[in-house]
Amino acid sequence: MTIGPTSTKTEPATTPPRDDAAPAPAARPTTPRKPARAPLTNRLAVNIVIGVFVIYTLGPVLWLFFAAASDADALSAAEVFNLKDFALWDNISTLFTLEDGIYGRWYVNTIIYAGLGGIIAALISAACGYAFDKYHFQHKEKLFGLVLLAVMVPQTVLALPLYLIASQVGVVNTFWAVFIPLLFNPFGVYLGRIFSEGYVPDEVLDAARVDGTGELTMFFKVSLKMLAPGIMTIFLFQLTAIWNNFFLPMVMLTDQELFPVALGLYNWNSMATVSPEYTLVVIAGSLLGLLPLVLAFMLLQRFWKAGLTAGSVK
Repeated sequence: MTIGPTSTKTEPATTPPRDDAAPAPAARPTTPRKPARAPLTNRLAVNIVIGVFVIYTLGPVLWLFFAAASDADALSAAEVFNLKDFALWDNISTLFTLEDGIYGRWYVNTIIYAGLGGIIAALISAACGYAFDKYHFQHKEKLFGLVLLAVMVPQTVLALPLYLIASQVGVVNTFWAVFIPLLFNPFGVYLGRIFSEGYVPDEVLDAARVDGTGELTMFFKVSLKMLAPGIMTIFLFQLTAIWNNFFLPMVMLTDQELFPVALGLYNWNSMATVSPEYTLVVIAGSLLGLLPLVLAFMLLQRFWKAGLTAGSVK
């Protein structure tokens, strides 16, 4: 009897699923990680740099205020920060009564030059930039290149050619000799095109044209509202430039009744070497000359910040 090898085949054991099997644990909600804070030394260095720039910026303004509030003795003794005798109101009163109150006339002139001129210049710049952006005409980019080239030309270089043109026209020593050249700003045209690209969609203009809206009506009733932040930004830049403009009025004007504040205070400052009483008057006038610019930036800064970000996000 021969007994051969036998092979046994083992079937894998299968475990039937249990009805009471526990469900898989749910994923835990992940909490967002807090951004890592910069090291203390880096934050301290940044704060120091910012503090230095703040002191550098506000230091002259603070000195101007304390000097305008001092009397002649404290100013000559370099003790303007003591404020032993607060003479700010006396100095301002002298400022507006000196030479028959001509400083008030200079102040009004500057407000007209800068305020009205800044508004008109901003509208002209926005309209030109809008035309360069939305319309197609011959040699458009070449003409815009000339605008960019004009941005690099200093305004002092143009003073003499403008004087010769005004002399030929016969408007030297008039209000228009200073006012008209300030209405055209190549940098404002450049900003106007950037703002038009960022704020005025082409689809809106196409829809307005389909409705039968004319081009001028579309600009004033549709595009101008969208360009409001950009126009306000251009206005602030132009307001500052015209308010601080000095060389063009000095070339164009000889009548003191037409002087802006900057030119009038320059003449008084030149007289301070002979008559020291003009020194405090010039300082007080310089302090008052800063107020409109500070107020304009404080009241319109939200439009200015919005205008600076035009076109940054597409």
